[in-house]
Amino acid sequence: MLTKSILRRSFSCLRLSKHITLYMNEHVAPAPSDHTYEDQKPLTLMLPWLGARPQAVAKYCDIYLRTGFDVLVVESEVQEFLWPRWSLQHGKKLVELLHSDRFASRPLLVHAFSIGGYTFAQVMVLVSEDPQKYKTLTGRIKGQIYDSLVVGSVELMASGVAKIAFPRWETAVKQMSLLYFNTFKRQTTDYYNKSIQVFWNSPFTAPALFFYCDNDPLSDPRALEEVIDFWRGRAVTLTAKKWECSKHAGHLKAHPQEYVDTLESFVHSLSLVPLKAKM
Repeated sequence: MLTKSILRRSFSCLRLSKHITLYMNEHVAPAPSDHTYEDQKPLTLMLPWLGARPQAVAKYCDIYLRTGFDVLVVESEVQEFLWPRWSLQHGKKLVELLHSDRFASRPLLVHAFSIGGYTFAQVMVLVSEDPQKYKTLTGRIKGQIYDSLVVGSVELMASGVAKIAFPRWETAVKQMSLLYFNTFKRQTTDYYNKSIQVFWNSPFTAPALFFYCDNDPLSDPRALEEVIDFWRGRAVTLTAKKWECSKHAGHLKAHPQEYVDTLESFVHSLSLVPLKAKM
């Protein structure tokens, strides 16, 4: 469905695995013989929210494809969150892919939504454990965008998974999740806390943009602002766009002009695409 939604707009795609798809804008690329351009063409690493509808993700892909980026969409599953070792394996495969010949020289822009930020945190964990090994990857990440990042207590995360993945049984799933987290504390809660700590001290210090709101039931805005202030204290160039009233992972729909204007200004500040390219 996502492929069809994007291909109607004349973009091509390549399915790399069950949960990873590369979308390319052939119209803005030069002749195939220009390998230098292809090696340096910016790539957006997009990590959607759980249960994201293809039509919704396609709207974000369109923004980047029209601007001159290719887009690598990496989807996550709920079991990766419930059993962190699987999520770490998912992160490791992603890192290996970004080091493959197809992507090894390309500048990267990360755009993570909701629990997609947790998936990217697994990449942070791997890089923080061996920074020298992943030095080139760290240098290639030119910008970070976090939209509706799930931040707060484990109870809030459990509530978020229940609300997104099992809305009809939200209360029961939340209670079962908390019992599960308590039973397997070493394999779950302790690991989440480690991931959160790594995120605070992220090995990636490229400019960052945060989208969030005050009425998000899956994200504590005060906790997120503590992260933002901490990152600023680490000299990370940071932009934050907050709304009093919006929708979790739905700011583009709720505030389209403000969202696109903020995103466009941030991306152009990274000097990854010509300024004449409009989003």
